[in-house]
Amino acid sequence: MTTDFDILIVGGGMVGACVAALAATEPSLQDARIALLEPHAPTMPPPNHDVDLRVSAISRASERILRCAQAWSHIPAIHRSAYDCMTVWDAVNKLDDAATLHFSAAETSEANLGYIIENRRLQWALFEAQPLRQRVTILGAPLRDLQFVEHGAHVTLADERKLRVSLVIGADGANSTSRKMAGITTSGWQYEQSAVVTHVKTEKSHQRTAWQRFTPSGPVAFLPLADGRSSIVWTNPTDQAERLINLNAEDFAAELERASDCVLGKINVDVPRAHFPLQLAHARDYTRARFALVGDAAHAVHPLAGQGVNLGFLDAAALIETLADARAEGAEFSALGEPRVLRRYERWRKSENLLAMGLIDGINRLFSNHSTVLGALRRVGFRAIEHTPIAKRFFILRALGLAGERPKMVA
Repeated sequence: MTTDFDILIVGGGMVGACVAALAATEPSLQDARIALLEPHAPTMPPPNHDVDLRVSAISRASERILRCAQAWSHIPAIHRSAYDCMTVWDAVNKLDDAATLHFSAAETSEANLGYIIENRRLQWALFEAQPLRQRVTILGAPLRDLQFVEHGAHVTLADERKLRVSLVIGADGANSTSRKMAGITTSGWQYEQSAVVTHVKTEKSHQRTAWQRFTPSGPVAFLPLADGRSSIVWTNPTDQAERLINLNAEDFAAELERASDCVLGKINVDVPRAHFPLQLAHARDYTRARFALVGDAAHAVHPLAGQGVNLGFLDAAALIETLADARAEGAEFSALGEPRVLRRYERWRKSENLLAMGLIDGINRLFSNHSTVLGALRRVGFRAIEHTPIAKRFFILRALGLAGERPKMVA
């Protein structure tokens, strides 16, 4: 038997679940038949103060999107770690040097610069959002086959169920199966770096500040947690990362103290460590007839200070806004996957993501080297930014997700 859906989202991670929740919330899509394909639906995170190693720095734009998706209230306040400031400096310079960047919510009209939140709690909150629970069909089998025909797509699941779909949305991560089945290629490269992640207790208070020091081997970030600890994202060459996670706790802490210039004093490590490889990848196309990409399936970036998922949430909001605009212009549900509808989303988000990816990759390359010439240029650049209000505002608004062409729910 074949089941018909107007919209099928492939992948129920943070971004895919966000697309589903926003689609279910959008009034113009209230009669649309929506399905979310996710073989590993999340389970409820433990109610205690335990914090998983994978966290994200959620921007103001992402907070607004999550509120629109009716997911924000499902993230317990004790697991939303607000941060008010960000301090960035270079290994060539000292923390109190004039070439240190200080970003503060006090320089904006915002209450804070964002929140550090566990990925698993974000995903769970989106699955708990009432519109998603009421209006979205969850399909628990993997994708086996995807074929595009003139007026839709034919989908086969691993359990042999068959679907007819007007629009397929690929949200299945950097190694997206749906993207490959749609014949969309990517460009990019492996960084030959890995991010080491863990949580640490520090001698000094983090002061609700995100601390990031750029070293020749890669940046090391201390992201403040509500329980007083800091979540570490430490980029290193892959062989070095493997060595670091195999050190005993005392030796690892000593190396982290050196890498961070002892910014928060002595460090105690009492939780496991993990590492994951880093890459830059960008889909050559975000859409084709009856198909659109969002999140890491469209673009994988370096996790500077845990910001990557914010681009994906903006994709989700922009795509749903594009579909809502098409509905307002009279498009039937069966027409939502037509190229004339999806091209606007592609033009919009591809240009915004190219700018963001260029900034992230450029910053990583500028700092991850031993060049004395680039070191001098960085020093001049940091001083110029720190003492130029318009330049600081540009970077703050980018970090908040409040720059560029924004979805209406963010503006």
